[in-house]
Amino acid sequence: MKSVDPSHVACILDGNGRWAEARGLMRRDGHSHGADPARRIIETADDMGLEWLSMYVFSTENWARPAVEITVIMQAIERFIDVNLENWHRRGIRIRYLGQPHDLVPLSLRSAMARSAALTASNTGMTVTVALNHGGHSDIAHAVRSIVAAGVPAGQITERTLAAHLPYPDMPPVDLLIRTSGEMRLSGFLLWQMAYAELVFLPDLWPDMTSEKFRDAIETYRHRSRRFGKVAAR
Repeated sequence: MKSVDPSHVACILDGNGRWAEARGLMRRDGHSHGADPARRIIETADDMGLEWLSMYVFSTENWARPAVEITVIMQAIERFIDVNLENWHRRGIRIRYLGQPHDLVPLSLRSAMARSAALTASNTGMTVTVALNHGGHSDIAHAVRSIVAAGVPAGQITERTLAAHLPYPDMPPVDLLIRTSGEMRLSGFLLWQMAYAELVFLPDLWPDMTSEKFRDAIETYRHRSRRFGKVAAR
């Protein structure tokens, strides 16, 4: 049947480095230009009444990038939090972070993350989950370790059991994934929650992402037929 509006939209913010290179800049210079589109998309999603928005900003594999670029990314994320936190709080947005703890994440960024999560924890509007040092395989491994630690007998482990032991058990399945830069893969993002997501791959690099393109992706989703393995009604 035709889809209604999505409840949970996930975005992979891809193409900052290539955007900079195309303009004769250093790759690392592109990351600061990704802040405005991220702010616009959060506000647009909130204005549209979305309940959940997840944004992939740094994967577990991204540690293989040059150290200078990683430093710039971390600094850009910290500035992004500091500049936008009060506005998010006024809007009633809840901010959460998904990813494995890592000592290489600067202490100042970890502090900004903790401060923003604490300030907005009781907000009842849209939940924005920022995936930083995240990998879907790591999340599933985390859930398995948690199940083992809880002593759940093997015969009692179901899909519901595993979902309940993920880092955020209350996170619903992803309805729509939007990835910029023309790449057509998940890159390990929310693998459990992405099982039946509709996928929209945009040719635009992330710094060129606009509210209109986000709304267009939502409109594309509305015209998809979501069957979840069932035969389409005739």
